[in-house]
Amino acid sequence: MDERRALVLGLASVLLWSTVATAFKITLQQLTPLQMVTVASAVSSAVLLIICGVTGKLAQVSRQFYAAPLYYLCMGLINPLAYYLILFKAYALLPASQAQAINYSWAITLTVMAALFLGQRITKKDWIAAFISYFGVVIIATQGQLLHLHVTSLTGVGLALLSTLLWAGYWILNTKKTADPIVSVLLGFLIALPICIILCLYSDTSWSGVTWTGWAAVSYVGLFEMGITFVLWLTALKNTKNTAKISNLIFISPFISLILLATIIGETIHISTLFGLIMIVGGLLVQQTKRKNKKTTDTSI
Repeated sequence: MDERRALVLGLASVLLWSTVATAFKITLQQLTPLQMVTVASAVSSAVLLIICGVTGKLAQVSRQFYAAPLYYLCMGLINPLAYYLILFKAYALLPASQAQAINYSWAITLTVMAALFLGQRITKKDWIAAFISYFGVVIIATQGQLLHLHVTSLTGVGLALLSTLLWAGYWILNTKKTADPIVSVLLGFLIALPICIILCLYSDTSWSGVTWTGWAAVSYVGLFEMGITFVLWLTALKNTKNTAKISNLIFISPFISLILLATIIGETIHISTLFGLIMIVGGLLVQQTKRKNKKTTDTSI
């Protein structure tokens, strides 16, 4: 184990993920959500293929797929296809600060879905965490106008919440397999890419207005939201004995993201968004406390 390397890789992952909300908004100025998913999937596929080739995992790609083709087809339809189409549409309808904060509640959604589909028990702390986080979502969605229930875009908020269901569902399905995670993600992109291309052709999507800025931004999304950063994060977790220490770094990401959105694209960050995000993160921290206590109890037995 190399704790210093794990920390560096973990911080690098968090910093890169902190930039993607800004990249989403820049890209959406020129590309549709479908175009974004298509190009980003192509970039991610290429990068992950190279990584698998360098690490000697290329032979596993076909082997894993033929072992469970329907499973990987389902996974590819969820992520990246449905998940990112819905997430990018939410970003198109909402300020990025709101969309990314609501999407960040996916970990709470995961707890509820794990209870429904995996039979895991929801504790009192889980319910408290869910209440805190989803109250934060309501604050963000209404921009603090709780009595009037004024929502910037009801469709946008609904899509952002739907993205949390898809992402949580994706990871629940992942628990059924012990296959290499990088190869599994690559298979998802390889399955989604031709479907995206067909959808683009069917929808008669125009690419003529996309400038080099748009191409650069969407390539950045493919590299650092979907591709390289995922590998860096997995490597960080693999190189540490203290998974919780590295995992907790992710709590920094949404706050850095707000700063970047304000400074780079000049988005107004409402105090209600910041307060709601603090509540979402607070709910997640309540869950983390539960897990740490459980680990302590398990160790003492």
